[in-house]
Amino acid sequence: MPVHVVNHPLIKHKLALARDRHISTKEFRELASEIATLLTYEATKDLETEKETIQGWAGPVPVEKIKGKKITVVPILRAGLGMMPGVLNLIPSARVSIVGLYRNEETLDPVRYYVKLTKSMEERISLILDPMLATGGSVVAAIDLLKQSGCRHIKGIFMVAAPEGIARVEKTHPDVSIYVAAVDEKLNDVVISCPVWAMPATRSLARSKNH
Repeated sequence: MPVHVVNHPLIKHKLALARDRHISTKEFRELASEIATLLTYEATKDLETEKETIQGWAGPVPVEKIKGKKITVVPILRAGLGMMPGVLNLIPSARVSIVGLYRNEETLDPVRYYVKLTKSMEERISLILDPMLATGGSVVAAIDLLKQSGCRHIKGIFMVAAPEGIARVEKTHPDVSIYVAAVDEKLNDVVISCPVWAMPATRSLARSKNH
């Protein structure tokens, strides 16, 4: 399974700001959106294009456009919504699909509570959005759902990932590519109150009920 840690200086800088424990909700949301834009740029560099000719200012111009059905953005509720504006700013024509999941407190398994997928999923590339890939349970459940809908081209975009979550996705869905700003050392048992829906912002990831 390809795991792409995007080591661009801008991403490193913005992620460092987002990890600050004193950051405001407004600042965190803005940074999450900006980081998502930069990660999406990297995640879409292999999109297939096709040539066509358009009428430009001075006559016909040969150009290239994305081939076939375009992307669908799949934020995992609720935290993934904070990243969605940055992706849509870069790809305004992308369709939005929503997946809502929560963790069963007894079984610890993810449970679907809301699903809304766009049409023609089998022809689209799905970009899953979630600030944190922790245990991997929610992400695996989202990938399962997308594949059941017929989608075969799936990528995950995360601000931070833990090795445990990467390993779980790799074991169950080795064909899914992951794009992440940083891979932290490990999961821990600390639940931290953060500006956007309990996303851990420390150097080591926290295990929260949403992940």
